[in-house]
Amino acid sequence: MIEQHTMEFGLYTLGDNLLPKEGEEIITEQQRLKNILEMAKHAENVGLDIFGVGESHQKLFLASSPQTILATIAGITDKIKLVSTSTVLSPLDPVRVYEDFATLDLLSNGRTEITAGRGSRYGAYKLFGYDLNDYDELFDEKFDLLIKLNEEQPVTWNGKFRSPLDNVEIYPKPLNQKLPIWRAVGENMASAIQAGKVGVPMQLAALYGSSSVFKRRVDAYKNAAEEAGHNVEELPIGVATMMYIDNNSDRAFKEYYSYLNNTFNQVRGVDFPKQHYAQARDVKNAIMVGNPEEIAEKILYQYKLFGHQRFIAQIDHSNIPHEKVMEMIDLFANDVIPIVQKAIGEKINRKKR
Repeated sequence: MIEQHTMEFGLYTLGDNLLPKEGEEIITEQQRLKNILEMAKHAENVGLDIFGVGESHQKLFLASSPQTILATIAGITDKIKLVSTSTVLSPLDPVRVYEDFATLDLLSNGRTEITAGRGSRYGAYKLFGYDLNDYDELFDEKFDLLIKLNEEQPVTWNGKFRSPLDNVEIYPKPLNQKLPIWRAVGENMASAIQAGKVGVPMQLAALYGSSSVFKRRVDAYKNAAEEAGHNVEELPIGVATMMYIDNNSDRAFKEYYSYLNNTFNQVRGVDFPKQHYAQARDVKNAIMVGNPEEIAEKILYQYKLFGHQRFIAQIDHSNIPHEKVMEMIDLFANDVIPIVQKAIGEKINRKKR
């Protein structure tokens, strides 16, 4: 479990490689992947705790094999945790997923975690021959198997979407025999409830809108965990979001809208509403944009609501220039995190008195 007197901080990428806006250079797929490796190495160098790679199987996204990317990062880093953010488990074979991440765990000297999710984009279902109508049932069954593989071996298991296992042992084993397995929770309240019932850590996507909306999912998660007999104090919560930092607050707000809107244009085919973006200046809004002090204030506001132990941010989306991404890693590590750590430490110390 993550210690309560602190918070883990990190970055994640979805490997998007969107079409460039007018005046921007085209980034090749190879260069984009190399940029991700450079991000991860720099994240470790400045002392971040986590680097995550999400999975996507569609046009304009390159991270269809996050295990491969994470394994490459393992070879150029020594300490930073390597996390899937998230593994789209429903169309995959949990046995193969477990084998891949157990191998990665050995190669990285025990730095590997799985965050399993259903996926907010659905290309993988058709690609791997699954019916989207089975969306919920697929995930529940495969997540159940993944947890069993982690908790007990040999495994005897039977399900609807995969051939049964009869007293099967999986090799190799993770370094410490088990892997940390989280569940990704997005807009669906049922996902938060299921994570609580199973008793696994929850990674909450809190991208935009009022932070209080996401508190309802945190509360639902904790209530479900308590009702199922789990100790909520032993279940970490992580927050995953997008972030844009600049020393000049006005410049940050002005620049970031074009990138955020570009993502919505190319991925969803709509504009991001300007009236919603205008609310991002409010500390209670989940969009992490502003100067370091404003970002820290927003993280601390969410901490007051959620009591989470992990915060990870995506800063390389929508063709944000790589030089700017590297600059933001420095601002995050050197200017944002110390403010948050100091405030959380002071709050915990007051409680102990």
